[in-house]
Amino acid sequence: MQEQLNQIAVEEGLSGVVRVEVDGAVVFEGAYGLANRGLGIPNAMDTQFGTASGAKGFTALATMSLVERGELSLDTTARSLLGDDLPLIDDRVTVEHLLSHQSGIGDYLDEEVFDERNGYVMPIPVHQLATPEEYLRVLGGYPMKHEPGAQFVYNNGAFVVLAVLIERAAKTPYHDLVDQRVCAPAGLRDTSFLRSDELPGRAAIGYLETDGLRNNVLHLPVRGVGDGGIYTTAADMHTLWDAFFDCRIVGAETVEAMVYPRSEAPEMEMRYGLGLWLDATTDVVSIHGFDTGANFMSLRDPSGRFAHTVISNITGGAWRVSQRIDALINDSA
Repeated sequence: MQEQLNQIAVEEGLSGVVRVEVDGAVVFEGAYGLANRGLGIPNAMDTQFGTASGAKGFTALATMSLVERGELSLDTTARSLLGDDLPLIDDRVTVEHLLSHQSGIGDYLDEEVFDERNGYVMPIPVHQLATPEEYLRVLGGYPMKHEPGAQFVYNNGAFVVLAVLIERAAKTPYHDLVDQRVCAPAGLRDTSFLRSDELPGRAAIGYLETDGLRNNVLHLPVRGVGDGGIYTTAADMHTLWDAFFDCRIVGAETVEAMVYPRSEAPEMEMRYGLGLWLDATTDVVSIHGFDTGANFMSLRDPSGRFAHTVISNITGGAWRVSQRIDALINDSA
């Protein structure tokens, strides 16, 4: 299987890393391409990669930790914490609506309208976007798209709003909440919201194209918040899955609530829980990410039979590798 897995990554031209576990044992690890093209630094298994919307899973876990501790509830309305901010958000929108992509709020990055990632730029200078409160400037002005709870529509802005809500409810900065409520109890050593203008030596630069030196620093906020931008390693993602299903981040009832299907996403051939993607026909749980200079997929079978993570530091590449790994594992089962 190792040779086949390596062949998949090579054939797909992956710039990034792959980690595959079967029955709790690592059966394959591979690193491909360059983390820094200008300096010729190769990607390695301990390279930290941006995960784009992979951050939504971390936001969901931080939120649910507050729910468990009674600091807010799934029925808490966004308005109760927003006050006069973002007045176009319907007063009936709740934390649960936001977590399940059923809020209906207008989205500052609407993927139904705009999907050319390399051509997208933020409406204000990216260096001014480093905290949830600073994002209020780009979240406002978008009318509701549908009634709260009426349907599933993937929504980036909803998870930025969640970041605002949880730091106001806990009276703790969002990034600290993720560190304290998710990363620390899970035992994650290489996962953090890094700033793109001061990346450490083990962090991969995100590139727009397969070749060339142009990177994503002008396309993304300087530091991610609720909907995207956390950096991690493949090993840390597998540690996160272990901690999640072992109930070391949130309790068993909360885990069950998060993986309970709340919506169908037939165009993706998937379902959705609370901050987590769910396979359409099995109990496999996953977190996805796709943005300028970042592509990410990590999934886990709750029984522990298999898990894999693919992360790329270019705009595409990881999802196709992940699909082929799935097919190979299923054929080998």
